[in-house]
Amino acid sequence: MNRIDANPAVLRWARERAGLGCDDLQDRFPKLADWEAGLARPTFRQLENFAKVTRTPFGFLFLSEPPQMRLPLADFRTIRNRRPRAVSPELIDTIYLMQRRQAWLRQERIDGEVEPLDFVGAARLTDDPAATGQRMRYKLGFTDVWANQVPSWQAAVGALRARIENIGVMAVINGIVGNNTRRKLDEREFRGFALSDPYAPLIFVNGADAKSAQMFTLAHEFAHLWLGDAGEGLSGFDRLQPGDGAVERFCDQAAAEFLAPAAEIRRMGCEVGDSDVVFDKLARRFKVSPIVIGRRMLDLGLIERTRFFVLYERYTQDERRKTHTKTGGGDFYNTQGNRVGKLFASYVITAAKEGRIGFKQAHDLCGLHGGAFQTYARKLGFRMP
Repeated sequence: MNRIDANPAVLRWARERAGLGCDDLQDRFPKLADWEAGLARPTFRQLENFAKVTRTPFGFLFLSEPPQMRLPLADFRTIRNRRPRAVSPELIDTIYLMQRRQAWLRQERIDGEVEPLDFVGAARLTDDPAATGQRMRYKLGFTDVWANQVPSWQAAVGALRARIENIGVMAVINGIVGNNTRRKLDEREFRGFALSDPYAPLIFVNGADAKSAQMFTLAHEFAHLWLGDAGEGLSGFDRLQPGDGAVERFCDQAAAEFLAPAAEIRRMGCEVGDSDVVFDKLARRFKVSPIVIGRRMLDLGLIERTRFFVLYERYTQDERRKTHTKTGGGDFYNTQGNRVGKLFASYVITAAKEGRIGFKQAHDLCGLHGGAFQTYARKLGFRMP
């Protein structure tokens, strides 16, 4: 039986990159510890299976040393004040999937002679971020108190995502890679990212994150687009605190003004007191979570840092408990509205119906195959065969 001289360091890199321990793979690969110690060698078939389980390109396992996996976009993450070293296969594959969709839509819109979007790259880091936040709100047709028209802050996430898509931005919220429920995204690795382009800008929000954080991330990534190429990149902020770079600070402040205007917060929260009731009261008004309100009041000097951190930990722990006890997966086709988006799907479906692309390519672009693609198209209002 042929054995492969795979570098033990490369095998260890592949396992660790996938977030797996030797114990996790013991049943599948009983000799893995010996492989990594250089005491035994895998067969060709074992190496193939190992590549699939660790989601590693097979050819990488023949390298003489572990490869340097670089992100295909800027990295603005600062989680717990440390920049993460490893990049998961799930994150890499998600970025590539979104870049593929963006490239296709960009060409489609250029071929259709669609005008570039004027707000992408309209801001500079030297601008007042609060003024940019106000322009963001105006661009979407929102007033300072737009959230009063939405029944809940959870519904506000959907309303905001829909408005962003209506002006030509692909806005994706997903907690897994495509539609693969076995490949979950990790909110501890990243919160979201923005892909800047004047014809097909895209923002991605990690749907595995707490709902209370998704609203802020959605606004934060929208602000990234206003900075154009300078704002393209990956975000991961700790407890809604500003990052240590100029881009993240700008987008934090713009998003904060967009969601909860400073003048309104000061007017309604001038007498904070010792009770946490004020956070819930303002949260109901602006349809954001209490921790977004707490963060805004911290920025405005209305509360101390210690009080905000206590609020953040208490609220997020409570929300995670509710999430873990929740049953049911929701409607699959409604979920596609977040994972694929009406904007992108409508372009793909139209191109397929008009014969400019084949239905197989349309299925691949949307991540929906066979009857699922047809059903989703009908739910979007398209007449399908």
